[in-house]
Amino acid sequence: MRAIDLYAGIGGWSLGLRLAGVEVVASYEWWQPAIDTHNGNHGGDLVTTDVRGLRMETLPTGIDLVVGSPPCTEFSYANRGGSGDLAEGLKDLVRFFEVVEHVRPTWWAMENVPRVADYMRQGFADPKHALYRFRNLKPLIEVVDFSDYGAAQARRRCIVSNIPLALIDAYKPMLPRRTLGDVVQALNADGPVITDPIWGGTVDADQLTEMETEPALVGEELRMNRDAKVHHAVYNNMSFPDRLGEPSRTVTATCTRVSRESIVIEAPKAPGSYRRLTIRERASLQGFPINYQFYARSFAEKAKMVGNAIPPTFTYLLASAARGVDARTFGGLTTGPGTLPLPKALPKPTPPEKAGRSYPEDRSFRAAIPGLRFKSGMRFELSNGSRRSAPDWKVRFFFGASKDVREVELDGDVLAELRETLLSHPAFDEAWKALDNADRRLADANAATLQAAWSHRGDGHDPYDVVDTLAEVAAAFMDGINLWSEEGTNAALAEIYVLNVAAGDDEPSRTPGGAKLCRNAKAILAGLIVGDWFNVGRFAAVRNKKAA
Repeated sequence: MRAIDLYAGIGGWSLGLRLAGVEVVASYEWWQPAIDTHNGNHGGDLVTTDVRGLRMETLPTGIDLVVGSPPCTEFSYANRGGSGDLAEGLKDLVRFFEVVEHVRPTWWAMENVPRVADYMRQGFADPKHALYRFRNLKPLIEVVDFSDYGAAQARRRCIVSNIPLALIDAYKPMLPRRTLGDVVQALNADGPVITDPIWGGTVDADQLTEMETEPALVGEELRMNRDAKVHHAVYNNMSFPDRLGEPSRTVTATCTRVSRESIVIEAPKAPGSYRRLTIRERASLQGFPINYQFYARSFAEKAKMVGNAIPPTFTYLLASAARGVDARTFGGLTTGPGTLPLPKALPKPTPPEKAGRSYPEDRSFRAAIPGLRFKSGMRFELSNGSRRSAPDWKVRFFFGASKDVREVELDGDVLAELRETLLSHPAFDEAWKALDNADRRLADANAATLQAAWSHRGDGHDPYDVVDTLAEVAAAFMDGINLWSEEGTNAALAEIYVLNVAAGDDEPSRTPGGAKLCRNAKAILAGLIVGDWFNVGRFAAVRNKKAA
């Protein structure tokens, strides 16, 4: 069986096809590091090729299978929240189908991000759409999770093909469900031989490449990573560290040491410390055998090429289905890698990323305050404003609907209004003590010292210590509000007050998210008090004193 591989990348398609007994007679790719990796593992001589510019008459003949993964950037929600140039992305989809139409293979298959599924369904049904002319190819459009097909990673992708997915599904009973823990444990095992956690092959431990580990996450990096996953103000919570007993989250092409997308584990050989994955661990989650090599100039380039690939575990199954391999005789994923020898020329080691040491003077900071995070974007946060202006360290309160986010200006009005009324109640005696303690604790905190500490350009007060101090004071006022609200109708008064503050000059009944404001009225009231104190009652006084 003969195949061509369009938008070949580092060989995720070609590897799976090759292991399944399909001859890949031509592959086309434009990114040089991916070409180097493809050639290094497959012994080929690929050169830089723009698939859009391919001349049809140069394509091989007698082709049974056409595969490819056109660039997904313009369709991905990771690209500017899904605001990519769809017309630009469409050019590569059209080009793929033009090749299929010209070559006329028995089988063909394309992979892309899930969003493409609906886009294609609409395109094939709309006479005015550029895809409509390819409707006679009778595409089958499915969104699959590659963890159901042998990969140790939850990775949802759109598969467009004329190969019925039911043929591939028939192999599922022979595919054990692999987990992040399976990969981490196997690759970090002690002993002279390492066993591939996905394919079952082995290599000598001293020949296992790409296991250079990053320094452990510490200090602010650890805090930022944990908060972004466990306490994100808008998105659903993730586990920290990542759970080992299930397939990993999606391996991405780009992520930083502090990004929410990073997969973080407890270091197997350093309990109590946390690190991101090695390149080899990422590659195994993507379904690449442990003797597959990655040729690039940097750790970031290798992470990018691995994160952009299609898992060869799935392409192996697809090729097996195209070849007509009966599910009753299918041997699983343990039979292929013996045909894949270790390349003679191994790639040069690339040092992983290190903890940041220098940052721009106007480095931005934003952290939601513990106890005052209400999900769906409603939160009190400490931030230093926009990098387009001078750092302005303030507590800010955001609420409302996703398309109608509003901010309450914490300018001292609430604290001034309640100081001699609500806050003079004996229920708040302990809260005032907590506030006095915080005042002393943050005596040296001002805009200049906070920014100096955060940008690593001088000694100053750690902004996260300020965040935690604000949380402690808010919790003390929350206790006072709970005691006060036990008297008569005070709980209802708290709800009315919060709604009025949020509404500003508008009618309270029209305030977006009003029901949520009422449900969290006590905590929000505590946040309004503490935010006013920090912004005006205490912080502004210190700021003005320093300025003078």
